[in-house]
Amino acid sequence: MLGFERLIAAIRQALVDYSAGRVEQPLRTVLRVMPEDAARAGEGPGWFAVMPAVAGAYMAVKTVTFFPANAGLGLPTHLATITLLRRETGEPLAVMDGRLITEMRTAAVSAVAVEALARPGARTLGIVGAGVQARAHAEALRLVWPAFREPGAVRLWTRDGEKAARVAGEIGAEAVGLEEVAGSDVVVTVTSARTPVLRGAWLKADSLVVAVGAVGAELRELDDAVMAGTLIAESRQGAENESGDVILSGARVHCELGELLAGMATVPAKGRKVFKSLGMAIEDLTAARLVWETLREVSR
Repeated sequence: MLGFERLIAAIRQALVDYSAGRVEQPLRTVLRVMPEDAARAGEGPGWFAVMPAVAGAYMAVKTVTFFPANAGLGLPTHLATITLLRRETGEPLAVMDGRLITEMRTAAVSAVAVEALARPGARTLGIVGAGVQARAHAEALRLVWPAFREPGAVRLWTRDGEKAARVAGEIGAEAVGLEEVAGSDVVVTVTSARTPVLRGAWLKADSLVVAVGAVGAELRELDDAVMAGTLIAESRQGAENESGDVILSGARVHCELGELLAGMATVPAKGRKVFKSLGMAIEDLTAARLVWETLREVSR
């Protein structure tokens, strides 16, 4: 019902539309949620976010939660619901489980970024993390960058060596050390880290870093040396308000990815590039629209 090929193309256009001002989308509203049971207070907070957008013929709102302690309960750490509405009347059209949509649209954004920003001739992909986003990114990036389909092209690391080996085997990657992963041509960070896990000293001078985790003004995956590269964001407003990697390093956003795709901006041909992905409501709307329109086509 929702495939990467159509989704990547639709996300590419959505990013252009966002940067061109054709999307109405405020910053997400986030509430920190402490456990009601005092005995569980040591597990730390979760968060509850609301993400609305209006674009084209549709409106959508995603409610999403992140509760890290769910992993110990056998539950997904991320849960989400997307409601799609008709713009002209405000009537709800569909309510969708947002977990798969979030997983796929996030990887689709990264695929668009890699197509636009990776240096020609890039042959190796390093993935830091081994959750659902690691799997989705391996699939999506191999679709847009054929070199990553070659044996040994994809490397993976996570703190749990046993999990790293298992997931690497499942996605056709090699489980290696963190510094070897960091030495790849393209490095994707998809972790739940709160402090930097990737260091600029380990990176190639002309690598592309796609940073997907650490959504929050106080959270980081990347150290200051990584952030010294040319910084491209989905949303300048989002990066400057919601990304600890950006805020705490003092990095400046060079341009939005949509501006680059539309030819409104350029990036230096040489040197490291960093793409900071935070996720946007327009991406959820775009994916939900594809699902809804595909269902209508099938039912005719």
